[in-house]
Amino acid sequence: MTGGTPVRDGLSRFVCDKLLWVTDAVAAILLAADLAVVIFSVTLRSLFNAPVEWADDVARGLMVGSTFFGAASALGRSESVGVTFFVDLAAQSVRKLSDATISILVVVISAYAAFNAAYLGYLTTGQTTGAGLPLELTFYPMGAGAACMTVFAFCAMVRHDLHDLAAGAAVIAGAAIIWLLWSAVSPDSVPGSGVLMLGGFVLAICAGMSIGFALALATFIFIQVEGTLPGTIFAQQMARGIDNFVLLAVPFFILVGSLMEANGMSVRLIALLERLIGRRRGGLNVVMILSMMIFSGISGSKMADVAAVGSVLIPAARRSRQNPGSAVALLAASAVMAEAIPPCINLIILGFVANISIGGLFAAGLLPAVLMALALVVTVIAFGTPAKMAPTEAAGVPVAKLWSGAVATIGLLFLIFGGFKSGFATATEISAFAGLYALVVGGVAFRELRPGMAIRCFVAAATRSGLLLFIVAAAQSLAFVLTLEQIPHLLGEMLVAVSQSHGPWLFMLLSIAILIVMGSVLEGAAALIIFGPLLVPVATTLGIATLHYGIVLVIAMGIGLFAPPLGLGLYGACLIGNVPIEQTVKPILGYLGLLLLCLIAIAFVPATSLWLPTALGY
Repeated sequence: MTGGTPVRDGLSRFVCDKLLWVTDAVAAILLAADLAVVIFSVTLRSLFNAPVEWADDVARGLMVGSTFFGAASALGRSESVGVTFFVDLAAQSVRKLSDATISILVVVISAYAAFNAAYLGYLTTGQTTGAGLPLELTFYPMGAGAACMTVFAFCAMVRHDLHDLAAGAAVIAGAAIIWLLWSAVSPDSVPGSGVLMLGGFVLAICAGMSIGFALALATFIFIQVEGTLPGTIFAQQMARGIDNFVLLAVPFFILVGSLMEANGMSVRLIALLERLIGRRRGGLNVVMILSMMIFSGISGSKMADVAAVGSVLIPAARRSRQNPGSAVALLAASAVMAEAIPPCINLIILGFVANISIGGLFAAGLLPAVLMALALVVTVIAFGTPAKMAPTEAAGVPVAKLWSGAVATIGLLFLIFGGFKSGFATATEISAFAGLYALVVGGVAFRELRPGMAIRCFVAAATRSGLLLFIVAAAQSLAFVLTLEQIPHLLGEMLVAVSQSHGPWLFMLLSIAILIVMGSVLEGAAALIIFGPLLVPVATTLGIATLHYGIVLVIAMGIGLFAPPLGLGLYGACLIGNVPIEQTVKPILGYLGLLLLCLIAIAFVPATSLWLPTALGY
């Protein structure tokens, strides 16, 4: 809620609109350049045996720049993900104070990141990467993107009423003064930097701050309180968090999902499934589950899958007089199941942060996903009724055209899994070719992907991936200070002690509970980024296979992500289906209960996740 004057509001929106055009353009251009570099590099290496030594460094540098400009665009559109459940319960005056305080802190953190990234670029001038490229070219674009974030944050801040801003500034200054006085009067009793960092993070989350900025705030508090670390370590660790070739699969697969939706591939395949089995008992619900399985194996992004499938099938459920609340609940439950289907972005992120084979995780997730899908299919058929299908937008489309969409989609699946398994390219490199395939199919085969639509897809992919990877970057900065405080070591010792006295099964149950709770409170990827590196080494110590344990963590996180009342994924599904969350609570609890039983079975029968990767040599 804003309370600024019309002049202030109008000026801030004018500045944001103009800057948003710039950040969109830069983020999309950097993403397109990244795509071109990866395809060029793989083509020369695989077909002409001429590897491009500088390609990896350039691709990683482009991703860092695209991430921060994309995150700036997300901030400019107010798309940052945060938990508003707690502040929604508070009085309006408290909510206004909370929003104003958070807006000030976002400006401070953005400016702090921008300054230190630029300063780090200055300090590294003359240094080079392994391929001989200037190292500062990584930090200057990061600083420019963070500077744009600062402008967007400042524009959002000035829209608040001046009285609320003054009160928010007083709250921040008061907290700092209390700490300074306490440190001066009784330094032995003052809370440590770790306690203050944790307290600041929890308060920020409860106040509705976006996940990425809450993680960055925790690091910022630690650096300021500890007083021994330079500010450049903040920017350095954020860049390090995303300066990895593996993470390029995130924006590329998100791009694939956007292109599929734009070029009609998703609509054609869903319409074909609806035409073939939609009229049978529980048929429309079966179509929804199968569609989520297929699209999760292509786009990698759960919210992209939910948007692609839900935008077609939720209106179809309304037309066939089904309860839209139940339809959205099944859509969300199917998204939980699809968390284990490669190339799910959360599998990629967990593999990266916990040092687990991403190819092995891809293989390990297939059978658990099939088990959960079968459980959902049997349930919807057993309790379903034949759908009274109303005419759809694709009702007059010849079946041959619908099959063309299905064949194109299946071709994309073969490209992703066949190319990866054949050794032609890595999973990250295959994701770039998947993006090229979606572009060619939409622009040449279907002739539906116009240049303007393609540009909007690149902008949307850069924005969405920037928002996600900014969380990864902020989490890396927090992971660095947690390591300094030896938190992972202490947590590992505690969990090992508990498990040694009660057995590994207790550790597995505790892990499931932790990820469900934290997956609900935090954005899904953030929960894996924080707890994956902490828990996976403990599991290894207890003799639990890392591939098996990784799949358990991802599914548990998915259950939390779509669990009421806090699950951010459930809110997203409700927005896409245009259904109040209250209508989904009862049916989603039933579906999640079923999936939880499946998860427990998977957790205690390791063969469900280990048989296939073992057979494939992982």
